[in-house]
Amino acid sequence: MQTSESPAARGADGRANQKQRTRTAILQAAGELMRTGREVTMPEVAQAALVSEATAYRYFPDLATLLQEAMVGQWPTPAQALAPVADSGDPVERVAAATRYLLRTVLTYQGATRAMIAATITRPAATSARPALRVGLIDHALAPLDDTLGATDPAALAQLKNDLAVVISAEALFTLTDLCGLDPEAAIASAVHTATTLTRAALR
Repeated sequence: MQTSESPAARGADGRANQKQRTRTAILQAAGELMRTGREVTMPEVAQAALVSEATAYRYFPDLATLLQEAMVGQWPTPAQALAPVADSGDPVERVAAATRYLLRTVLTYQGATRAMIAATITRPAATSARPALRVGLIDHALAPLDDTLGATDPAALAQLKNDLAVVISAEALFTLTDLCGLDPEAAIASAVHTATTLTRAALR
């Protein structure tokens, strides 16, 4: 004999579905605003999602948490990002490609990236929540060195990766644009020059 679901159970399911729809709407709104490259704020996200700001904060305690989750799935894998140099075994060429890719991605999501950096400055514990796109790109770019420099001098390879993490970064890009006054393409060219110089020096 079949038993029908109770009104209370149906009500609970309906509330759960509505909460999921609201959460999804907030994430989608944040993702769309991120892709504009402009500054992203919680009031703007709430307005785009057709919810109140208080509702947005009930689902996400702060803007950084929201942006972190909205960024999930936005990035390609390192192999996909560096597909144009997939056949190259030259670490210098691969590092140049990784630098250009990362910094152009930062420019595309500039407002959200700045918000994430600001959050980790004021809350250092949140640093691990930031997307580690640069780390994956650097590892993949330097993969041809795993059996050469990595085998003969692993400490040198590890140091090169640390050095590149300073250069292939949003912080480096914003230093060049905001403090040094370079236009974005000139800033990217400067970062590529530094990253490839570091890589050549390590190979020597």
